[in-house]
Amino acid sequence: MRILVVEDEPKLASFLERGLKQEGFAVDVATDGLQAESMTEENPYDLVVLDVMLPTKSGLEVCRKLRETLPRLPILMLTALDKPSAVVQGLNRGADDYLTKPFQFEVLVARIRALLRRAQVSTEMDAKLSCADLEIDLIAKTVTRAGEKISLTAREFMLLNYLLVRKGRIVSRMDILEKVWETSFDTDSNIVEVYINFLRKKIDKPFATKLLHTVVGMGYVLREPD
Repeated sequence: MRILVVEDEPKLASFLERGLKQEGFAVDVATDGLQAESMTEENPYDLVVLDVMLPTKSGLEVCRKLRETLPRLPILMLTALDKPSAVVQGLNRGADDYLTKPFQFEVLVARIRALLRRAQVSTEMDAKLSCADLEIDLIAKTVTRAGEKISLTAREFMLLNYLLVRKGRIVSRMDILEKVWETSFDTDSNIVEVYINFLRKKIDKPFATKLLHTVVGMGYVLREPD
């Protein structure tokens, strides 16, 4: 499990990083609000430990932004403010849990593990994505359309998953390269177009209603029929 610790006090940040690594977590540290937002855009974290008082952008504002962009990301807020109003404010901005300083490290770890367990249950419950009669099961790694099983390669499955998560939104060729192929350098390759064509032949061609569309000059979109 990968955790982002957002804390500007060097000693506490170092203590948390060292302690959480000893508990078996992979840990990154951000020291201000803008850096935290940037790191969550670039890396897939399982949980964020977020201080309230931060340079450049407050933890409350970072929490609000993360809740908008990553609604399922567990957020545990830390603060020296123990007034009920401060706790309520943090929870209203989208925090899943709230811990006031000073705190016992064992309590922090217990809260983190509880949030991760809750997130795992939520993920398993939402392991199926769909668009019209097209459905993907992320745990069983199966794809069906109109009840008919469709066989995809691993890369085709990743591409379909990416498009389904962003159903109704146009994604560019560069978005797909970065998120599915994890590269942004092979700009002259037509690999995205090739795999879009592969996917289209399997999930659209045998069926009357088309779900995968090309938006000229912009990218691709998987959307429900009108």
